[in-house]
Amino acid sequence: MDEYMTVELTLDNDEVVQCAILTLFEAAGREYIALLPLNEDGDTEDGDVYLYRYVETPDGEPELENIEDDEEYEIAADAFDEWMDTQEFEESDED
Repeated sequence: MDEYMTVELTLDNDEVVQCAILTLFEAAGREYIALLPLNEDGDTEDGDVYLYRYVETPDGEPELENIEDDEEYEIAADAFDEWMDTQEFEESDED
């Protein structure tokens, strides 16, 4: 990853993780964000991707919300998988 925006994420266990923002995407009328955890050197971790609901406060500040509902998570995960497929397709076109 050459250039990417990052965000500091505090997990439920109070662990703080630096993450690269992979993409913001829409699914079923809601916005979501895909985050890729980074290690201390700024490199990608084990390939896990975190998905969160993305909303903006009335002040325009970004806010991440946990996806509690299994059905909503599946919708978001499917949309993210489709996005990943388009990225792989675009990369293969560049070769």
